Amino acid sequence: MQAMVLHEIRKPLTLETRPIPHPGDGEILIRVEACAVCRTDLHVVDGDLPSPKLPLIPGHEIVGRVETWGDGVTGYAKGQRVGVPWLGHTCNHCAYCLSGRENLCDQPLFTGYTRDGGFATHAVSDSDYTFALDGYDDPVAAAPLLCAGLIGWRSLVAAGQGEAIGIYGFGAAAHIIAQVCAWQGRRVHAFTRPGDELAQSHARSLGVTWAGSSDDNPPELLDAAIIFAPIGALVPTALRHVKKGGRVVCGGIHMSDIPAFPYRLLWEERQIVSVANLTRKDGHDFLAVAQQAGVKTHTTRYRLDRANEAIEDIRKGNIVGAAVLVP
Repeated sequence: MQAMVLHEIRKPLTLETRPIPHPGDGEILIRVEACAVCRTDLHVVDGDLPSPKLPLIPGHEIVGRVETWGDGVTGYAKGQRVGVPWLGHTCNHCAYCLSGRENLCDQPLFTGYTRDGGFATHAVSDSDYTFALDGYDDPVAAAPLLCAGLIGWRSLVAAGQGEAIGIYGFGAAAHIIAQVCAWQGRRVHAFTRPGDELAQSHARSLGVTWAGSSDDNPPELLDAAIIFAPIGALVPTALRHVKKGGRVVCGGIHMSDIPAFPYRLLWEERQIVSVANLTRKDGHDFLAVAQQAGVKTHTTRYRLDRANEAIEDIRKGNIVGAAVLVP
């Protein structure tokens, strides 16, 4: 098989030929059709997330076809389209797993971080953490749903039922969850980098109520704000714009330090919360909602051997929507 491999932090990935892996007990071998590139992949490559498995095949928004499977796997058919997310395995016996919070498992494995991922022609997944994608006919369009969509969904659930929702950082996750919000009848206020008129135009095309710079004031106070941009300074900014009792949700896996801010911004029962990873229930719930809402992802395709270019384009903010590798 062909794979793009990370051997050293902060170094480019290298294209390699490897033997096709064999699935072990409870595992599925997948022929990869598409793998979206996530900002989390940048954090892995750049060393913002500690102790990745090295050498490593990154990528955790995998869509592909089932090739074969190991002992103990049931419910899948050869050729069936499936998706593999960031959370790749949990222990099923720690206090978090036993209380329905497997996203906080004490002994997890993460796809494309602590186990090999989908920047390759083939990938092996834990069958318990693989989603059937029946009804998803375009693998490239479906790939961003496996992380950008899922973390966006978990963030939106954490934000609550408010009608006026602010979204800071209008990238892959935001362009998906904004469509869900519009379908639900909510008013979305999209905040982009100052001067990023392309992202603002993209946001407006998806039915947001207002789009502007993160330096701007929205036209109304927000019930909740979701921050996807990895910029800690946006936390006090968002607090200034949420109502009493409002909530600011930090949706990223990594963020720069949050600066000191006056207590008055938090007072009146405003809240700051974070979301981490996903549960399998998140996956099943969101994939059903995405179909009902008619979510359409905006994607830019790259050949597998152009993975470094895709990563750099995300780093520079050159992508509208999501970047997707196609073997």
